[in-house]
Amino acid sequence: MRGTCRYELHDDPRPALKAAGRPYVFAILHATQVAAGVGSERGTGAMVSRSVDGDLIASALKSLGVVVFRGSSRKNGVEKGGKQALHQMADHVRSGMPAIIAVDGPRGPRGKVKKGIAWLAKETDAVVLTVVAVPSRRWVFGKTWDRFQCPQPWSRVDGYFGAPLEAAPGESVEAFRMRIEATLNELEHRCDPQQAMAA
Repeated sequence: MRGTCRYELHDDPRPALKAAGRPYVFAILHATQVAAGVGSERGTGAMVSRSVDGDLIASALKSLGVVVFRGSSRKNGVEKGGKQALHQMADHVRSGMPAIIAVDGPRGPRGKVKKGIAWLAKETDAVVLTVVAVPSRRWVFGKTWDRFQCPQPWSRVDGYFGAPLEAAPGESVEAFRMRIEATLNELEHRCDPQQAMAA
């Protein structure tokens, strides 16, 4: 898929962050993880659930050069490997590589950011980059909880970045999580209103 889609980036802050030696992690919506993976840097770490759907997503991401860590949040008191995967991702970021998290996954609600991204950024002193990926042509699976989408071959994928977010001194994980959520949802409404309004 990477070879058939053309990726165009808007307001990409990564060159400046790399020049400053700052680590960064991407915050994306679960619905856009395949589209976002098309344009991700090789070696980017990603958390993917251990579900059957996760198997398909993991396979697609690995083919794009993404390093996959399997796990998801606790369900009905049963640990699903999310904590271990998040710590593995923290080590990955400390090694100098970026990471990407579908922040409202694996079960939603759509647009509701979980605390893992805020913890990861604070733990690794990384900048959070909110990204919305918008394919020019896409399949949208309207019956899924997140309106999951996949770019069609030969489409253009526009990647829109929000302003880089850093945890303020003394800011709690919850307060930082709320800022990430507000920024990402505003970015989707501005750059992909068709998906945002349909959700």
